[in-house]
Amino acid sequence: MATFSELGINEELLKSISKMGFEEATPIQAQTIPLALQQKDVIGQAQTGTGKTAAFGIPLIEKIDVKNQAIQGIVIAPTRELAIQVSEELNKIGHFNRASILPIYGGQDINRQIRALKKFPQIIVGTPGRLIDHINRKTIRLQNVHTVVLDEADEMLNMGFIEDIESILSTVPEDRQTLLFSATMPGPIQRIAERFMKDPQIVKVKSKEVTVPNIEQYYVETQEKKKFDVLTRLLDIHSPELAIIFGRTKRRVDELSEALTLRGYAAEGIHGDLSQAKRISVLRKFKEGSIEILVATDVAARGLDISGVTHVYNFDIPQDPESYVHRVGRTGRAGKHGIAITFVSPREMGQLRNVERTTKRNMERLVPPTLDEALEGQQKVTIEKLIATIENENISYYKRAAEELLEEHESVSVVAAAIKMMTKEPDKTPIQLTEEKPMVSKRDRNRGGGDRNRSGGGGYKGGRDQNRGGARSHGGGGGAGSRNRPPASKRRAPQRKQESSR
Repeated sequence: MATFSELGINEELLKSISKMGFEEATPIQAQTIPLALQQKDVIGQAQTGTGKTAAFGIPLIEKIDVKNQAIQGIVIAPTRELAIQVSEELNKIGHFNRASILPIYGGQDINRQIRALKKFPQIIVGTPGRLIDHINRKTIRLQNVHTVVLDEADEMLNMGFIEDIESILSTVPEDRQTLLFSATMPGPIQRIAERFMKDPQIVKVKSKEVTVPNIEQYYVETQEKKKFDVLTRLLDIHSPELAIIFGRTKRRVDELSEALTLRGYAAEGIHGDLSQAKRISVLRKFKEGSIEILVATDVAARGLDISGVTHVYNFDIPQDPESYVHRVGRTGRAGKHGIAITFVSPREMGQLRNVERTTKRNMERLVPPTLDEALEGQQKVTIEKLIATIENENISYYKRAAEELLEEHESVSVVAAAIKMMTKEPDKTPIQLTEEKPMVSKRDRNRGGGDRNRSGGGGYKGGRDQNRGGARSHGGGGGAGSRNRPPASKRRAPQRKQESSR
C-alpha cells in the first residue's frame, strides 16, 4: 500500500492529509492521484466508501491557483447530501492550501448562493439542476475551469440528470481535465466518457476490495406483513448503537419511522421531500447519538459518512446490486465490525441471488426470532448495563438502601425486579404499513419469482426513490402487528459487539 508522501503531493496537502489522520492511500487513491497529477483524464470505477473523494480532491486542489479568484474546478454530484459531504472533505483536504470551496444545491435560497458566489469561490461542488440554474442566470461562469469531476455518474443517470450534465460540460472549456467516478459503467455513461473525455485512463477497484470483509451479511425470508415485527425483534436482540434502515420509497420511510417511534424506538427518517433544514437536523441527531435509528431511501443516504454505524437493515431489498453495496458500506467502516441484514419475500429470492453474484459473497440465512428471544436480548442489554455500573460507577451512596431492601426481600427477587424495571419489553402495539410489491429481478419476471431452498442457517449474528417526483403507490394495507410467532432459531442471537463504538 502506497503512502501519500510517495504520490508526489505538495507539502501543504500532505500536512492536511496528515491532520485528517490518513497515512496510507486506498487502492483508488493510489492509482488515481498520480494519473490526475499528470493532467490525464481518469475514469474511476469505485463504490462509496473507497476513498474516491480524496482520489479526485487531492489533485484538484493541488491545481488551484489561490491568487486567481475565478472558478477553476467544478464537482458535479447527484444529491444535496453528497454535495455537502464532498465540500466538507475538500475543505479539510485544502485546509493549508486555502482554496475557496462552495457547495451549490437545490433547496437552499438561491439569493444566498448568489451572494456567496460574489465572494469568488475557486471550486464549486454542485447538483446538476442548481448548477444549470446558475449558468442560465449567468451567476456562475465556467470559462476558466480547468478540472471537472463527475461523482457517482451512474446515480446521476438513474436520477435523470444526463442531459443536465451534457449541458454543463458543453459550457466548460474543451482544454480541461475530466475525472469521472461511477460504481458501474452503463452505456449512457460510456457515451459521456467518449464524447467529453480525452483518452481517459481507467482505474477499476476490484469487487473484492469493495465488499468490506468485516461486514457480516445475512438475509431473512419473511412475508411482507410480518416484516415489521421481525425487524423490531431483531432490533431488540441486537440493540444497535447506531443503525440505518433502508426503505424503497419515501412513503415507506415515513411509515417505518412513525411505526418505530410508536413502538418506543428513537428513530427518524430522511428522504428527498424533506426540507434541507430538517435533513440536517435529523443527521446531526443521528451523528450525536440522540436518535439510534435512521430510516432512509437510497438517494437520501448517498454520500453520508457517519462513523459508528453498527447495523444496516435492508427492510426492502434494493432494486440493483450496486445499491446493495452502497447500503451495506454504511457500516463496517474504519476497521469496525458491522452487520447487514436484508429482508426478502419468497418472490424476491432471485433478486437476492443477483446481489450475491455481484458481490461474490453468499449471505447466511437467519430464522426470524420469537418474542421470547427478543425479550431475552433486551434482558441481556440490561444485565450488561448493571454490570458496567457495578464495575465503573460509584454506588456507595446506594448500598445502605440496598441493604435495607434485602432485609425485607429475597435477593434474587430484588435483582429480578431491577432487571424488569430497566428492560425494554417487546412492544406489540398494532402497526399498519402500506404493502409494497415484491422487487423481482428481471430474469425472474417471466418465471413467477425466484424461490429457492437453502440448507442450514439460523442464528442472529446478525430505497432508492422510484422516481424523482415521489413515492409510487402499491395499494393494499398489511398489518405488521401479527402475534403469530415464527419458528425459533436453532442458534442463539449474538449480542451487540463490544468493539463497536460511536
